[in-house]
Amino acid sequence: MFTNVQEAEKISDYLALKQTLIKSEKLDFKEAALSLFNLQYKHNPIYRRWCDLLGQQPNKVKDLQSIPFLPIDFFKQEKLSIFQSEPETYFKSSGTGGYGQSKHAAYDLDFYDQLCQSIFEQQYGPLKQYCVLALLPAYLEREGSSLVRMAQHFIQQSGDEDSGFYLHDLDALAVQLSRKKQAGKKVLLLGVSFALWDLAEQYPMDLEGMVVMETGGMKGRRKEIIRSDLHRLFKEAFKVSSIHSEYGMTELSSQAYSSGNGRFSCPPSMKVFIREMEDPFSTAALGKTGGLNIIDLGNMDTCAFIETQDLGRVFKDGSFEVLGRFDRAEVRGCNLMIS
Repeated sequence: MFTNVQEAEKISDYLALKQTLIKSEKLDFKEAALSLFNLQYKHNPIYRRWCDLLGQQPNKVKDLQSIPFLPIDFFKQEKLSIFQSEPETYFKSSGTGGYGQSKHAAYDLDFYDQLCQSIFEQQYGPLKQYCVLALLPAYLEREGSSLVRMAQHFIQQSGDEDSGFYLHDLDALAVQLSRKKQAGKKVLLLGVSFALWDLAEQYPMDLEGMVVMETGGMKGRRKEIIRSDLHRLFKEAFKVSSIHSEYGMTELSSQAYSSGNGRFSCPPSMKVFIREMEDPFSTAALGKTGGLNIIDLGNMDTCAFIETQDLGRVFKDGSFEVLGRFDRAEVRGCNLMIS
C-alpha cells in the first residue's frame, strides 16, 4: 500500500489520470482502467484478495470484461483503500435499509469536487450560469453525504448569490423559484424525490426552462412509486417538458445524468456493464435485464470496479437505465425509484 496521496502522486500514471479526469481531456478508457486495475491490485489488499480468490491476477486480465468487480457490500465491512493513512473524511450512506452503513474513504476532496463539476458541466454547461437551489432535507440532517458535498460545491461555483440549501422552508424556495422565473435566470433545482413531491403538492408552479433534477430516494417519507409516474406528477405540477435525474451513490465518485428519457449517459470516467442475474461472473447481453457492474475511474484511491445491487439494462451506445434493486438489497438513499 502507499503511505499517502503524495506518495501515489509520484506515480506518473496516477497523477496523469487524475488531471485528465478533471480537465475532461480525451481518455483511452480501456488503457486507463487496466492501468488502474494493476495499481489497485497491487496496493488495495482487500481487492487483491478478492481477485486472487477468483484467480484473476494482472497477467490474466487483458480486457475490461476480465476485470473482477467487487461486491458493493464490502464498503460496509472493510476499509477499501490503496493507502495506509486515514482519509480526509468518509462519505457515508444513510443505512436506512437496515443492512449496515457504507463508508467510502475520501482522500482528496478537491479532486472529488472538481470531478463532479467537470461531469455536470459537460452535460449542462458552466455552473457559473446557474442559480443552484438544493432541496435535500434528509441528507442535510446527517453527516457524510457525498451528495451534499457535491451540492455545496455547485452552490459555491454558481454565479448567483441566491444559490443555497433549503432544508424544510418550502415557502422561501417557492418565492425564490418565482423570482428566478420572472428574471429569466437559469436554475438547477436539485432535490430528493420526497421533498420535490412535497413542493409539487404545496406549490405547483411554472418552472419551464429550469432544470428540475431528482436524486431519487423516498427515505420512508412517501410511498414508493415507479419513476415514470413520479416524473409525470412533477411535469404536471411544474409545467416542464422533462424531469432530469442524477445517478450516484456513496460508493462512487462519478455521477451519471438523465435528461428525462429514462436513460443515463455515462461520463468519461464511468462505464456500466450488465451481469447475469443468476451468475454474477457472467456478462449479460446488451438490452437484457441484469445486475449493474460499474467501472468508476474516479475511485482512484479506493476500488474502481464495483458490483452494485441495482438492476438495469445497458444499451449499445453505452447508456443505461435502472429498473430496481435485487431482493433484500438495501434501499439506498441516492438510488432511483423501483420501476
